Amino acid sequence: MPRYSYRAVTPAGDVSSGELEAANEAEIVDRLRDQGLMPMQIGEAARTAGGTRAAKPARAGWFTPKRVTRDNVLGITRELGPVLAGLMVAGRVGASIAAELGTMRVTEQIDALTTLATDPFKYLVAPRLIAGTLTLPVLVLVADIIGVMGGWIVGVAKLDFNSAAYLRNTWDFLQFEDVFSGLVKAAAFGFIISLMGCYNGYRSKGGAQGVGQATTNAVVSASILILTFNYLITEMFFAR
Repeated sequence: MPRYSYRAVTPAGDVSSGELEAANEAEIVDRLRDQGLMPMQIGEAARTAGGTRAAKPARAGWFTPKRVTRDNVLGITRELGPVLAGLMVAGRVGASIAAELGTMRVTEQIDALTTLATDPFKYLVAPRLIAGTLTLPVLVLVADIIGVMGGWIVGVAKLDFNSAAYLRNTWDFLQFEDVFSGLVKAAAFGFIISLMGCYNGYRSKGGAQGVGQATTNAVVSASILILTFNYLITEMFFAR
Protein backbone atom coordinates (compact mmCIF):
# COMPACT_ATOMS: atom_id res chain seq x y z
CA MET A 1 0.00 0.00 0.00
CA PRO A 2 1.50 3.39 -0.97
CA ARG A 3 2.46 5.81 1.78
CA TYR A 4 2.58 9.61 1.68
CA SER A 5 4.58 11.95 3.85
CA TYR A 6 2.92 15.08 5.17
CA ARG A 7 3.99 18.22 6.96
CA ALA A 8 1.38 20.58 8.43
CA VAL A 9 1.44 23.77 10.44
CA THR A 10 -1.15 24.18 13.18
CA PRO A 11 -2.89 27.50 13.96
CA ALA A 12 -0.60 27.80 16.99
CA GLY A 13 2.47 27.63 14.74
CA ASP A 14 3.50 24.08 15.65
CA VAL A 15 4.75 21.81 12.87
CA SER A 16 3.33 18.30 12.55
CA SER A 17 4.71 15.66 10.20
CA GLY A 18 4.39 11.96 9.54
CA GLU A 19 3.20 9.38 7.02
CA LEU A 20 -0.23 8.29 5.80
CA GLU A 21 -1.27 5.17 3.94
CA ALA A 22 -3.48 5.45 0.89
CA ALA A 23 -6.97 4.07 1.43
CA ASN A 24 -8.18 1.11 -0.62
CA GLU A 25 -10.31 -2.01 -0.31
CA ALA A 26 -7.87 -3.52 2.19
CA GLU A 27 -9.05 -0.98 4.77
CA ILE A 28 -12.56 -2.42 4.71
CA VAL A 29 -11.17 -5.96 5.03
CA ASP A 30 -9.12 -4.88 8.04
CA ARG A 31 -12.21 -3.34 9.64
CA LEU A 32 -14.21 -6.53 9.02
CA ARG A 33 -11.54 -8.51 10.83
CA ASP A 34 -11.21 -6.14 13.76
CA GLN A 35 -14.93 -5.51 14.25
CA GLY A 36 -16.21 -9.01 13.54
CA LEU A 37 -13.76 -11.84 13.99
CA MET A 38 -11.94 -10.51 17.04
CA PRO A 39 -15.06 -10.00 19.24
CA MET A 40 -16.59 -13.32 18.13
CA GLN A 41 -14.97 -15.38 20.89
CA ILE A 42 -16.44 -13.04 23.50
CA GLY A 43 -19.90 -13.29 21.96
CA GLU A 44 -19.77 -17.07 21.75
CA ALA A 45 -18.92 -17.39 25.44
CA ALA A 46 -21.70 -15.01 26.47
CA ARG A 47 -24.31 -16.72 24.32
CA THR A 48 -23.40 -20.14 25.71
CA ALA A 49 -23.82 -18.72 29.21
CA GLY A 50 -27.14 -17.17 28.16
CA GLY A 51 -28.41 -20.48 26.86
CA THR A 52 -27.44 -22.34 30.02
CA ARG A 53 -29.06 -19.72 32.24
CA ALA A 54 -32.26 -19.84 30.20
CA ALA A 55 -32.59 -23.58 30.84
CA LYS A 56 -31.86 -23.60 34.59
CA PRO A 57 -35.26 -22.42 35.94
CA ALA A 58 -36.65 -25.88 35.12
CA ARG A 59 -34.45 -27.31 37.86
CA ALA A 60 -36.85 -25.91 40.45
CA GLY A 61 -39.81 -27.40 38.62
CA TRP A 62 -41.11 -24.06 37.39
CA PHE A 63 -41.51 -25.00 33.72
CA THR A 64 -42.09 -28.04 31.59
CA PRO A 65 -39.30 -29.12 29.22
CA LYS A 66 -41.35 -27.92 26.26
CA ARG A 67 -41.77 -24.45 27.75
CA VAL A 68 -38.09 -24.24 28.66
CA THR A 69 -37.17 -25.08 25.08
CA ARG A 70 -39.52 -22.42 23.72
CA ASP A 71 -38.29 -19.73 26.11
CA ASN A 72 -34.67 -20.61 25.38
CA VAL A 73 -35.10 -20.36 21.60
CA LEU A 74 -37.23 -17.23 21.59
CA GLY A 75 -35.22 -15.45 24.27
CA ILE A 76 -31.89 -15.98 22.54
CA THR A 77 -32.93 -15.29 18.94
CA ARG A 78 -35.14 -12.28 19.70
CA GLU A 79 -33.46 -10.57 22.63
CA LEU A 80 -30.42 -12.07 24.35
CA GLY A 81 -28.46 -12.76 21.16
CA PRO A 82 -28.44 -9.30 19.56
CA VAL A 83 -28.56 -7.28 22.79
CA LEU A 84 -25.73 -9.08 24.60
CA ALA A 85 -23.61 -9.10 21.45
CA GLY A 86 -24.31 -5.42 20.84
CA LEU A 87 -23.42 -4.34 24.36
CA MET A 88 -20.20 -6.34 24.42
CA VAL A 89 -19.11 -5.22 20.97
CA ALA A 90 -19.89 -1.64 21.99
CA GLY A 91 -17.38 -2.00 24.82
CA ARG A 92 -14.80 -3.74 22.64
CA VAL A 93 -15.14 -2.18 19.18
CA GLY A 94 -16.85 1.13 19.94
CA ALA A 95 -14.16 2.07 22.42
CA SER A 96 -11.44 0.99 19.99
CA ILE A 97 -12.83 3.11 17.15
CA ALA A 98 -13.23 6.17 19.37
CA ALA A 99 -9.71 5.82 20.76
CA GLU A 100 -8.19 5.33 17.31
CA LEU A 101 -9.94 8.27 15.66
CA GLY A 102 -9.54 10.41 18.77
CA THR A 103 -5.79 9.86 18.72
CA MET A 104 -5.70 10.73 15.02
CA ARG A 105 -7.66 13.90 15.75
CA VAL A 106 -5.51 15.19 18.61
CA THR A 107 -2.28 14.35 16.73
CA GLU A 108 -3.66 16.23 13.68
CA GLN A 109 -3.54 13.27 11.33
CA ILE A 110 -7.13 13.98 10.26
CA ASP A 111 -6.17 17.57 9.49
CA ALA A 112 -3.32 16.22 7.38
CA LEU A 113 -5.76 14.06 5.40
CA THR A 114 -7.81 17.14 4.61
CA THR A 115 -4.66 18.99 3.59
CA LEU A 116 -3.85 16.16 1.16
CA ALA A 117 -7.35 16.48 -0.37
CA THR A 118 -8.41 13.12 1.09
CA ASP A 119 -11.96 12.83 2.36
CA PRO A 120 -11.74 11.75 6.04
CA PHE A 121 -15.24 10.29 5.89
CA LYS A 122 -14.38 8.02 2.97
CA TYR A 123 -10.97 7.07 4.38
CA LEU A 124 -11.81 6.65 8.09
CA VAL A 125 -15.55 6.54 8.74
CA ALA A 126 -17.15 4.66 5.84
CA PRO A 127 -15.07 1.44 6.18
CA ARG A 128 -15.92 1.23 9.88
CA LEU A 129 -19.64 1.79 9.32
CA ILE A 130 -19.74 -0.85 6.58
CA ALA A 131 -17.78 -3.36 8.65
CA GLY A 132 -19.90 -2.84 11.76
CA THR A 133 -23.18 -3.24 9.87
CA LEU A 134 -22.04 -6.41 8.09
CA THR A 135 -20.17 -8.27 10.80
CA LEU A 136 -22.46 -8.04 13.83
CA PRO A 137 -25.31 -10.06 12.18
CA VAL A 138 -22.79 -12.81 11.39
CA LEU A 139 -21.57 -12.75 14.98
CA VAL A 140 -25.14 -12.91 16.30
CA LEU A 141 -26.11 -15.78 13.97
CA VAL A 142 -23.16 -17.90 15.07
CA ALA A 143 -23.69 -17.00 18.71
CA ASP A 144 -27.43 -17.83 18.52
CA ILE A 145 -26.56 -21.36 17.45
CA ILE A 146 -24.06 -21.71 20.27
CA GLY A 147 -26.52 -20.26 22.81
CA VAL A 148 -29.30 -22.67 21.80
CA MET A 149 -26.88 -25.57 21.97
CA GLY A 150 -25.73 -24.39 25.39
CA GLY A 151 -29.34 -24.66 26.59
CA TRP A 152 -29.56 -28.14 25.07
CA ILE A 153 -26.41 -29.27 26.89
CA VAL A 154 -27.73 -28.08 30.26
CA GLY A 155 -31.19 -29.48 29.60
CA VAL A 156 -29.86 -32.93 28.75
CA ALA A 157 -26.88 -33.17 31.10
CA LYS A 158 -28.24 -31.40 34.18
CA LEU A 159 -32.03 -31.51 33.95
CA ASP A 160 -32.49 -34.98 32.41
CA PHE A 161 -34.47 -33.76 29.40
CA ASN A 162 -34.83 -36.15 26.50
CA SER A 163 -32.26 -35.10 23.90
CA ALA A 164 -34.31 -35.95 20.82
CA ALA A 165 -37.42 -34.28 22.24
CA TYR A 166 -35.48 -31.14 23.14
CA LEU A 167 -34.03 -30.82 19.63
CA ARG A 168 -37.42 -31.53 18.06
CA ASN A 169 -39.09 -28.87 20.22
CA THR A 170 -36.30 -26.44 19.36
CA TRP A 171 -36.94 -26.93 15.65
CA ASP A 172 -40.71 -26.62 16.11
CA PHE A 173 -40.44 -23.33 18.01
CA LEU A 174 -37.75 -21.83 15.79
CA GLN A 175 -39.38 -19.30 13.47
CA PHE A 176 -37.84 -17.32 10.63
CA GLU A 177 -39.37 -14.09 11.93
CA ASP A 178 -37.60 -14.49 15.28
CA VAL A 179 -34.18 -15.10 13.72
CA PHE A 180 -34.67 -12.37 11.11
CA SER A 181 -35.68 -9.79 13.72
CA GLY A 182 -32.53 -10.60 15.70
CA LEU A 183 -30.37 -10.14 12.61
CA VAL A 184 -32.05 -6.83 11.78
CA LYS A 185 -31.32 -5.70 15.34
CA ALA A 186 -27.71 -6.83 14.97
CA ALA A 187 -27.24 -4.83 11.76
CA ALA A 188 -28.75 -1.75 13.38
CA PHE A 189 -26.62 -2.20 16.51
CA GLY A 190 -23.47 -2.65 14.43
CA PHE A 191 -24.17 0.60 12.60
CA ILE A 192 -24.90 2.41 15.87
CA ILE A 193 -21.71 1.16 17.54
CA SER A 194 -19.53 2.20 14.62
CA LEU A 195 -21.33 5.54 14.24
CA MET A 196 -20.95 6.46 17.92
CA GLY A 197 -17.30 5.42 17.92
CA CYS A 198 -16.56 7.47 14.81
CA TYR A 199 -18.59 10.48 15.94
CA ASN A 200 -17.05 10.76 19.40
CA GLY A 201 -13.54 9.96 18.21
CA TYR A 202 -13.75 12.40 15.30
CA ARG A 203 -14.87 15.22 17.60
CA SER A 204 -12.26 14.47 20.26
CA LYS A 205 -10.08 17.31 21.52
CA GLY A 206 -7.92 18.18 24.48
CA GLY A 207 -5.15 15.59 24.23
CA ALA A 208 -5.13 12.28 26.09
CA GLN A 209 -7.90 13.35 28.44
CA GLY A 210 -10.13 14.20 25.50
CA VAL A 211 -9.48 10.82 23.90
CA GLY A 212 -10.42 9.07 27.13
CA GLN A 213 -13.62 11.08 27.38
CA ALA A 214 -14.49 10.32 23.76
CA THR A 215 -14.01 6.60 24.41
CA THR A 216 -16.31 6.69 27.43
CA ASN A 217 -18.95 8.69 25.57
CA ALA A 218 -18.84 6.28 22.64
CA VAL A 219 -19.54 3.23 24.81
CA VAL A 220 -22.23 4.90 26.91
CA SER A 221 -24.09 6.46 23.98
CA ALA A 222 -23.93 3.24 21.95
CA SER A 223 -25.25 1.18 24.89
CA ILE A 224 -28.18 3.55 25.47
CA LEU A 225 -29.07 3.59 21.77
CA ILE A 226 -28.84 -0.21 21.57
CA LEU A 227 -31.39 -0.61 24.37
CA THR A 228 -33.64 2.06 22.83
CA PHE A 229 -33.58 0.63 19.32
CA ASN A 230 -34.00 -2.89 20.68
CA TYR A 231 -37.39 -1.84 22.05
CA LEU A 232 -38.36 0.00 18.87
CA ILE A 233 -37.43 -2.87 16.55
CA THR A 234 -39.20 -5.40 18.78
CA GLU A 235 -42.33 -3.25 18.62
CA MET A 236 -41.98 -3.02 14.86
CA PHE A 237 -41.84 -6.81 14.42
CA PHE A 238 -44.04 -8.18 17.19
CA ALA A 239 -46.55 -5.47 18.20
CA ARG A 240 -50.04 -6.85 17.71
